Amino acid sequence: MIVLDDGPGSGMLAGLLRDGQPNTSLVDHMVEDIAQQIILGGLRPGADLNSVELARHYGSSRTPVREALLTLQREGLVEIPARRRPRVALMTLDQVRDVYQVRAALRGLVSELIVRSCDEDGLTTLGDWLARLRADAECGDVDAYFWHNVGYHQAEADLAGNRQLARLLGSLSLRILQLHHLSLSAPGRLTRSLNDHERLLNAYADRDAPLAVAITRSIVSSGYQAVESSLS
Repeated sequence: MIVLDDGPGSGMLAGLLRDGQPNTSLVDHMVEDIAQQIILGGLRPGADLNSVELARHYGSSRTPVREALLTLQREGLVEIPARRRPRVALMTLDQVRDVYQVRAALRGLVSELIVRSCDEDGLTTLGDWLARLRADAECGDVDAYFWHNVGYHQAEADLAGNRQLARLLGSLSLRILQLHHLSLSAPGRLTRSLNDHERLLNAYADRDAPLAVAITRSIVSSGYQAVESSLS
């Protein structure tokens, strides 16, 4: 079992699971811990989640485990079939394609709104995130790059200034994170992703909305293609 620390993964998951609030209970800890294992590939799609073993690992009764798994089911990471053991949720390629199509449209709107309304301080914030991505890519740290990439896109959603849009993206985020991590693990993906994000920030700085939207949609499409190659 992975135990979460106070690194970027813990903070990003708190932001997606509980609007940025820290974990305050054993159930919260279980949810973050199991979610991170699913997202980073320690628990693969279809893997069984044995409530007795989980309770033993966390030193709890089965009730908090059941609550944690129900939370993860609501977030789309876990399936709890009738009269069968809970398992990590499965997604077909058709479902993956559909999710990425919706994500491409929503993230394209984010980029359009950033060009329209983001000030220089906001672009500086994105530049700071890009510097983290550059450092991670240079040392080939996929996990760190992944979590900083999540942070970059959360910053974009905030800078777009549309709270409903941010909520819609958040509703997709947990389901897509495990796929996003898978895509970044493909050979050469960190370098390509970094180059695309550098081009995107330049488009924001030039206030070129059509180019920014096109680059964003291309980034999402490249991620889908990497996932498709990995799963097929």
